[in-house]
Amino acid sequence: MSATKTTRYRLCRLRVALTVLTTVPATVLAAARAAALATVLLTVSGCAQQPSDASPETVDPDPGAASATLANPFRLVEHWAQLPEGFVWGEAIAVETDADGNLYVFHRCASDTCVDRTEPPLLKFSPSGELLMSWGEGLFVYPHGLDVDNEGNIWVTDARHEGGKGEVVLKFSPEGEVLMTIGTPGVSGSGPYTFDGVADVAVADDGNIFVADGHLNNRIVKYAPDGTFLMAWGQAGTGPGDLNQPHSISLDAQGRVFVADRNNNRVQIFDQDGAFIDAWTDFGRPSGLHVSADNTLYVADSQSTAEINPGFEIGIYFGSAIDGTVAGFVGNTLTESVTEAPDGNLFSGLVAGRGLQHFVRE
Repeated sequence: MSATKTTRYRLCRLRVALTVLTTVPATVLAAARAAALATVLLTVSGCAQQPSDASPETVDPDPGAASATLANPFRLVEHWAQLPEGFVWGEAIAVETDADGNLYVFHRCASDTCVDRTEPPLLKFSPSGELLMSWGEGLFVYPHGLDVDNEGNIWVTDARHEGGKGEVVLKFSPEGEVLMTIGTPGVSGSGPYTFDGVADVAVADDGNIFVADGHLNNRIVKYAPDGTFLMAWGQAGTGPGDLNQPHSISLDAQGRVFVADRNNNRVQIFDQDGAFIDAWTDFGRPSGLHVSADNTLYVADSQSTAEINPGFEIGIYFGSAIDGTVAGFVGNTLTESVTEAPDGNLFSGLVAGRGLQHFVRE
């Protein structure tokens, strides 16, 4: 990015910041205002050029970032997805694969929202990139989180509400049929069946459901396989077990719950009853995370700068989900999501850049 473009970008971000700070009521919790500000700064479409393809977005790294010494065994493969003529990406907020290596992408309907849009936000690709299926038209306000359970069902979250829709977790069959709704469509709140900025969902092998609720509520909510509320944990704060915008959630092979505690610049680990186990700060400022079957932790950092999180830069960190050792870093990409396919290769979705990236292990 040239110095001129960088200056324009930063000025635009400053204008957006001032808008948020002057329009979000002072009565809103400070943490919530900070979360809203951070989200807007990094997703506003008018502050950066939007490339027409899925090439990586360059960013200004922190020159002192430790990631400069980390290995990168992955190579970007351009134009992996075989898309129909005229297809336009929306903000690609989440990616996930199933046991057969098929890729699911959750994007915002050729735009930055699905309100009044007719495009399908859910896409399924074969391991070779063929578009197999698309669905979900008219169901969503603001696509956000995504998971595929061990039976092949697809789980998603809708993080805003408008017109009687949104602020829910939806379960789809492999054929795209709605099987379950958790939450109250069109209503935000902090009760057992209401969410406020519901960010992500992860389903355990026994069928229990864990929801990162997420942008404003700062809690993890646990449900039984039939959607019955079981418990919730977390509160706004910085101490062990406290949360400040839990933005993504994943389970490891042991069933431990990994949470992207984004505004606290850490990954937190809990057991399935909410007991705090550990917190790691070496994986950047996590917007998205994924734990693979072999217990590799991948973390998408979309916000670190020398000012916000010194010593880290935007990209994908990866390492051991057992002891928290960081093994490598994929740089020069601004993404909020990452997943590992069964073959060990990676996928990530671009929000500001609107597209899909495929990284092949060399």
